[in-house]
Amino acid sequence: MDNHTIVNIFLLWGFSSFPDLQHLLFVLIFFSHLTITAANVSIMVAIKLSHNLHTPMYFFLCGLSFSETCTTMVIIPRMLVDLLSVTKLISLPECATQMFFFFGLAGNNCFILAAMSYDRYTAIHNPLHYPILMTQKICFQQMMASFLVGILVSLCIVSIVFNLSFCDSKTIQHFFCDITPVVSLACDYTFVHEIVIFLLSAFVLVGSFILIVISYVFIVSVVVKMPSAKGRYKTFSTCSSHLTVVSIHYGVACFVYLRPKNEDSFSEDMLMAVTYTILTPLLNPIVYSIRNKEMQIALRKVLGSANRFITQSVNGRTLNLKKGKKRTESQG
Repeated sequence: MDNHTIVNIFLLWGFSSFPDLQHLLFVLIFFSHLTITAANVSIMVAIKLSHNLHTPMYFFLCGLSFSETCTTMVIIPRMLVDLLSVTKLISLPECATQMFFFFGLAGNNCFILAAMSYDRYTAIHNPLHYPILMTQKICFQQMMASFLVGILVSLCIVSIVFNLSFCDSKTIQHFFCDITPVVSLACDYTFVHEIVIFLLSAFVLVGSFILIVISYVFIVSVVVKMPSAKGRYKTFSTCSSHLTVVSIHYGVACFVYLRPKNEDSFSEDMLMAVTYTILTPLLNPIVYSIRNKEMQIALRKVLGSANRFITQSVNGRTLNLKKGKKRTESQG
């Protein structure tokens, strides 16, 4: 360590390799962020205002929408600032904070998806006892457990990463403080550290995925015994949105965090990171909106109410301006 300079500040290299595309990327990511926020907020408002959506399935969907909105808020605003910034510097505490919240919320998303699969299994396997097995208290406990597990695992990962010594190079080959680009800058990162971080990541991704698979194995075993083809189709259709979101979420996350890493994979990981930080949160509310009739009806009501409110506000302001103009002319 005597021959190294200790690094306390990093350079988020991000998309600096494409200087000509910085402004175009800013516009695309900015409008994607607005769309993600608007879509998730619309889903949360629709669930809150529609009494027929006050069920465990939509409670978890509301929690997932909120968690994904927070996840994007941890990454995208900083990305937008760096796209227009020359320095792109981030301090070590800021980097640790970003990593902690991102992985804590990402882990929370995984276990919420697992809770949603258990909810579908309970509704299909025990429809008569469903109101007893999935009470508001139990749903809240599952939501809090998802959050706590995500936060604890993230705390362990961040503690390991930022107890390392960073020296010489300070350039993070990414647009946010992801694990692999950060630990590649450490001069005392060992195979033991790598195994522990891999096991923690696998616990969240593989552990929650196994819970989802177990739930769907039981769901399939119940559905195939149904005598009616129409009944089987209707039952599977209630799970289609969830299965689509799970496929996208775990497919991308496992590719990035559970495959062998080297410095040549940083550019691939960064491109894949765009998928799970922007594209996946953008697709999830769209999937749930398109493939769910109850949600479509609720969203139409919310959008209709918002449109009427805006129209009334504009008309009221126009009327007040006209009255003010007439009053001024009469005084003149």
